[in-house]
Amino acid sequence: MFKGSLVALITPFKNGRVDKEKLRELVDFHLENGTEGIVPCGCTGEAFTLNFEERGQIIETVVEEVRGRIPVVPGTGSSSTQVALGLTREAKKRGADGALVITPFGNKPNPEGVYNHYAQIAQEVKLPIILYNVPSRTGMSIPPEVVARLSKISNIVGIKEASGSLDQVSRILNLCDITVLSGDDSLTLPMLAVGAKGVISTVANLVPQDMAELVNAFFQGDLERAKKLHFKLFPLIKALFLEGNPIPLKGAMRLRGMLNGELRPPLAPLSAGNLDTLKEVMRNYGLIGK
Repeated sequence: MFKGSLVALITPFKNGRVDKEKLRELVDFHLENGTEGIVPCGCTGEAFTLNFEERGQIIETVVEEVRGRIPVVPGTGSSSTQVALGLTREAKKRGADGALVITPFGNKPNPEGVYNHYAQIAQEVKLPIILYNVPSRTGMSIPPEVVARLSKISNIVGIKEASGSLDQVSRILNLCDITVLSGDDSLTLPMLAVGAKGVISTVANLVPQDMAELVNAFFQGDLERAKKLHFKLFPLIKALFLEGNPIPLKGAMRLRGMLNGELRPPLAPLSAGNLDTLKEVMRNYGLIGK
């Protein structure tokens, strides 16, 4: 159901408010440049700073602009099962094609608690659910055995794997046939090689064509082209994680003239030294002038 290069879309702000006009512009940019799915209101979209109404408005705006051409799969996770349920219901109400649900953060449930969290959401909201495993943000990793159990629930259709572990991906795919999407841009090609179906990408905000082409090249059997694009993207991907995502990404998009770069507190602009490093990587990539 979900495959290829999906973008973990940033949330544009203007004077502290969601900039809906810019949001529509960014969606159009992706529609024109090969992106195969839009994932708003995730970690890259600064979801933890968005209130309930803002999330709903963002989802509705993206759905309206996409007009059914590619899937819209907003982040609807929370550390509270009840809050995540409410957000997932709202995503369905606003016309989303699925929901990306992060593992509960902060409270660190045990494996049974994780299973119950996802199972309740999937059973109560009949929307395709993508699990989101990102231990760097949640403090825990979903055990592959729990993923395999959850995959038996009909509307749990995929997992965004951002554990940084190919062993984790291999164990999941050895236990079940759930769709795996890379959540680590730099591991997209290795994950595809062991059975992933695509990526939910940060770098695609900046260079959607290159990430889409990497994934397409792999599935077309052009491994040399896929490898060439992997090595082209690799320094840029690493530069976008010099500080917490999306701080460097919004800085890069500002340098490209794509948006104003405004972040919502507690995030602050990229430090001077890391900004210099980012500029150098972008020059080498050909994104900004020498």
